[in-house]
Amino acid sequence: MRNALPLAGLLARVAAVGLLLALPGCSAAAGSDSIAGRDSLVVGVKADQPGLGLAGPGGTFRGFEVEVGRYIARHMGASRVGFKAVTSENRERLLDAGEVDLVLASYSITADRSTKVTFGGPYYVAHQDIMVRRGDDRIRTVRDLAGRRMCQAAGSVSTERVIEGLGVRTGLVPAPSYAACVDRLLDGGVDAVSTGDLVLAGFAARSRASLRIVNAPFTEERYGVGLRKGDIDGCEAVNKAITEMYQTGSAQRMLRVWFGSTGLRLTGSVPEFEGCS
Repeated sequence: MRNALPLAGLLARVAAVGLLLALPGCSAAAGSDSIAGRDSLVVGVKADQPGLGLAGPGGTFRGFEVEVGRYIARHMGASRVGFKAVTSENRERLLDAGEVDLVLASYSITADRSTKVTFGGPYYVAHQDIMVRRGDDRIRTVRDLAGRRMCQAAGSVSTERVIEGLGVRTGLVPAPSYAACVDRLLDGGVDAVSTGDLVLAGFAARSRASLRIVNAPFTEERYGVGLRKGDIDGCEAVNKAITEMYQTGSAQRMLRVWFGSTGLRLTGSVPEFEGCS
């Protein structure tokens, strides 16, 4: 009977430790909820952005972000990698619902978005530029967008950088995606489309006779890998994979394959990471 109280105290202490480990934010829970080391991962990519993510026959996807997503997932330990189409509007919802595990979809890292998801990377730092119809010389810099019709893709922050960030007043014409924006540009419904140069380059390459990039970059677009909020282990695994991707020359090869013929000045060094938090 002399050992009863010490034993009871020991059991209570063990129970308390188990309760702490079960609480959100504790290391044991964080590790078990992480996508790091999972055998199967689903990567969310765009389906209508040539050069970055484009849906093909039979549910296949092609593009720079598709290849980067596959590389990262494989180096995180996944033997099976699937892809699912996402849009700028539904990226966070599909992550939260567990329908996708990673998102690589011209997903610029911003303070507001970082409250909703955890960002790995960036895996590339693009520069916001402007695309116009070939032969239209009225727009040479971002200031020339004043008074023009600029397309606003749903869920994108690129137009905010022009209007709110730089104070350039344009007439916004809404569209559901950048593919729809390009259609509006081609048919004369808008005067310009402005977003990251990698996005623009893919579309310009397909419509070389009709569209051109102004080549007057004015901001940076840090394309990050979206993960469910709080997955620090997954974020660190993503950053490790991105570092290896650049150090082995894989990133540079992929950039050349998809954008080498566009005339863009491509960056081949490892981007400065945001840090996982």
